[in-house]
Amino acid sequence: MDTHASSKSVMTDSQPAWWFIFSGNKLLVRASEESSSVPFTEDPSIFELEIVKRQFVGKLDGSPCYTGECGPDAKAPEGMSFHGLRSLFGHVDDRVFRLAGRAFQITDWVRTHQFCSRCGHSTVDKEDEVAKLCPACGFVSFPAMFPAIIVAVTSDDRILLARANRFPKEMYSVLAGFVEPGESLEECVRREVREEVGVEVKNIRYFGSQPWPFPNSLMIAFTSEHAGGDIHVDEKEIADAGWFTAKNLPRIPDKISIARRLIDWFVAKELGS
Repeated sequence: MDTHASSKSVMTDSQPAWWFIFSGNKLLVRASEESSSVPFTEDPSIFELEIVKRQFVGKLDGSPCYTGECGPDAKAPEGMSFHGLRSLFGHVDDRVFRLAGRAFQITDWVRTHQFCSRCGHSTVDKEDEVAKLCPACGFVSFPAMFPAIIVAVTSDDRILLARANRFPKEMYSVLAGFVEPGESLEECVRREVREEVGVEVKNIRYFGSQPWPFPNSLMIAFTSEHAGGDIHVDEKEIADAGWFTAKNLPRIPDKISIARRLIDWFVAKELGS
């Protein structure tokens, strides 16, 4: 999967391409009970959809990939349907899912950056990279990406899990929060844990990262250990929090998220699996 290419590639290739077409926040796919796939065609007009704001987003197996948007009331072609990205996890190829996430983020960025944030003039596509250029003042804007930490806090054979107010009922997860200006990732870990559940952490170690297109975050995951303090939840964001063992977990996130990878890491470490 190659995503490093300029916006000059938009609609210049006559070869068949992968098309990531969105109606609102839903992606057009050809779905079956076993799997789903995004359209692969040389001519997207066969879908009889008014596709606007087209943008090159990379290549997959040597073929170009484009994103585009149609109206919120667009009717899917026969044999196809629009689905939210979350529901497609595990039903499309992993590489296609990653590109779909990139396509969604770029589509959202294009939708919200039609005008210059500095002077208000209409923007145009920059020719040599995926960016928006203001022809009036020269300001260049790039697709937005917001870094956020996510951290597993452990204490002996227990992991700290919390239920945010926005979560589905009874679901718990590890703690997360956005990085503030002038803050290191480790400082953000300490602050978020302290603010949300009132405890201190130590031995902060990098675990991994995941682009999270809901809508445009980069999740940077860490492990850590409890350094002191009792749990006192911030009721503005957190409804409940507690310590759980690997054999006594509550409802947790599904496998789409790095949050689940952190919890699975803890379970494997404790149970030796």
